[in-house]
Amino acid sequence: MNLSQLNAISPIDGRYRNKVASLANYFSEEALIKYRVKVEIEYFISLCELPLPQLKDFDKNLFEDLRNMYTSFSTDDAKRIKEIESVTNHDVKAVEYFIKEQFDKLDLNNYKEFIHFGLTSQDINNTAVPLSINDAFDTVYYKELAQLITKLKTLSKDWADVSMLARTHGQPASPTRLGKEIAVFIERIEQQVNLLQKIPYAAKFGGATGNFNAHVVAYPNIDWKKFGNHFIEKVLGLHHSFPTTQIEHYDHLAAQFDALKRINTIIIDLNRDFWTYISMNYFGQKIKKGEVGSSAMPHKVNPIDFENSEGNLGMANAIFEHLSAKLPISRMQRDLTDSTVLRNVGVPLAHTIIGFTSTLKGLNKLLINKHKFEEDLENNWAVVAEAIQTILRREAYPNPYEALKELTRTNEKITKSSIATFIDTLEVSDKIKEELKVITPSNYTGI
Repeated sequence: MNLSQLNAISPIDGRYRNKVASLANYFSEEALIKYRVKVEIEYFISLCELPLPQLKDFDKNLFEDLRNMYTSFSTDDAKRIKEIESVTNHDVKAVEYFIKEQFDKLDLNNYKEFIHFGLTSQDINNTAVPLSINDAFDTVYYKELAQLITKLKTLSKDWADVSMLARTHGQPASPTRLGKEIAVFIERIEQQVNLLQKIPYAAKFGGATGNFNAHVVAYPNIDWKKFGNHFIEKVLGLHHSFPTTQIEHYDHLAAQFDALKRINTIIIDLNRDFWTYISMNYFGQKIKKGEVGSSAMPHKVNPIDFENSEGNLGMANAIFEHLSAKLPISRMQRDLTDSTVLRNVGVPLAHTIIGFTSTLKGLNKLLINKHKFEEDLENNWAVVAEAIQTILRREAYPNPYEALKELTRTNEKITKSSIATFIDTLEVSDKIKEELKVITPSNYTGI
């Protein structure tokens, strides 16, 4: 069966495939195999550069040919490795055998036993996975998030002077500005991105139980810890976790997932606010010819993009939660539960990217209804009570809070006229009265 958008089980490989296809370069089975080949080849080259005695005469001009195994890695190469795996029933061993086949083709038979020398499969997996995550972050995740942040910054600037009625506990509250409220989300996201970028891409590399046992017994005079540090940090550009068991601790990876989850949660919060603003008629939405909002109600233009984003980010967070809770736990020196879980890293990232693009699409559809913003402010003159009582406090007026409370906590509508009448009854100077009368719901917006 040929996989298509119609027969895929997961919507990220079906309905939404076109939105997340770029992630296949990092989280597909073929991508994982390619990253494993890369680690194996770079490890062999590093052994040559050490150099081990048996590799000191290896022709360094062949390094480019070796690296070509992963830089020009093809689907046919991946299929060949899967054929080998059908016999070995071990995915990393299949990669080793594939590289040995390539060594034979390059007439390097004398050197091929130094492929995967002294290693366990997790030395490859626990370097290949953080490499793929690092690359996916740099080429996909941060770029998609940057587009969303850029749009938010544009809207925040465009709507910087739009006064709006704030709502705390769902009730009218001291006015704010629309641009500032969007800026809150920008600040929150950027703070979490800063934290995310400080978390190392950690990798384990130390043999069967993390002690370089096989390396030391074969070459006891080599500083294998120093070699491991150099290989992981200088060659691969990762952080070397040491000491470890057979596997990476995954503590840093769990921290990354938690950070991703927090960013998603902030965007879910944003989605719900804009969903609510649309329901309040603060915004309309651009209409695309031919689209249908409801199968029954012709008038409907639903905020589906914000809803789609919320759903996908919720899915992502549920999986991130499991990843960050499960991965740091392994029975004694290693059990296999991390392996199957790690294969799903691309799933929450895919849902995350879908969420980002949906939120961006929703923001691009917004049509601001400034009249509604102004109308809500004009209908809620009670919100200037805070301003009036604060100035009266400054002037040492007796019980100003209580005076405004008595005025405003009634079922009668507070209007510009009733506020002005109240101000006229105050025993303060005409100058203070004038100061109070220039305060309106539209201009009482602070910084």
